[in-house]
Amino acid sequence: MADISVIIIEDELHNSRILEGMLAKMRPDWKMEAVLESVQESVDWLRSNAAPDLILMDIQLSDGISFSIFNKIEFENKTKIIFTTAYDQYAIQAFKVNSVDYLLKPIKEEDLELALEKFEGSIVDNTKALRQDYDQNKSYYMDVIASILEGKEQYRTRFLISGIRDFTKVETKDIAYFYSSNKTTFAVTFDGVEHLLDYTLEQLENELDPKVFYRVNRQVLSHVDTVKKVSNASGNKLKVTMDPAPDFEVTVSRLKAADFKKWLGK
Repeated sequence: MADISVIIIEDELHNSRILEGMLAKMRPDWKMEAVLESVQESVDWLRSNAAPDLILMDIQLSDGISFSIFNKIEFENKTKIIFTTAYDQYAIQAFKVNSVDYLLKPIKEEDLELALEKFEGSIVDNTKALRQDYDQNKSYYMDVIASILEGKEQYRTRFLISGIRDFTKVETKDIAYFYSSNKTTFAVTFDGVEHLLDYTLEQLENELDPKVFYRVNRQVLSHVDTVKKVSNASGNKLKVTMDPAPDFEVTVSRLKAADFKKWLGK
């Protein structure tokens, strides 16, 4: 797909250069029109130039939240948007609704490729829908934006888990630990019920409050209240006693031992 015009809106030079380099490598025929660093610079450019086909847009810029651009510019219907952000996935679900996609920093080539394929296959006029959605739900977006500006993280409070015939809602506070086995992730509640999840432990780390949940090792992500006892083990490791107890031994590596004890003591 040639003759695609693109702009990047990103206030961190390192990130914009990486993104620009990825695009040049992955879509060499596309034309990079501009790399912009702020809300005001973006507004000025968009007022003075033809609307691009695609915008890769960071959410928090040096002079404000990029969503404020929508208050000042009427986007052409053809323009599509891919959001990029360092904030966890749960915090920016509001912005996912009508965008082509969003990318979580640090951006990986495979994630960008999938987002670009979504853009190429898009037939929905989603910038117009995005503007309508923003206008209709402005108060909600403003609450999320205020939380970001105040440095408040928004973490996942529940999971909707699909079963064979129906769905089960599980509150995050009721989950004792998550574990991975054979590339499959499970959530175990404090009453010992096990649920299959369509998430990796890495994704869950991004969505859960780090004061409450800790990545004990590659296999386990534990709630602080699940840890009942910590003992010294061979090789300067720590052995963790959990309740409810998994059917495997849980240890913390020597390298993570100090950080784990610091987390428990907070």
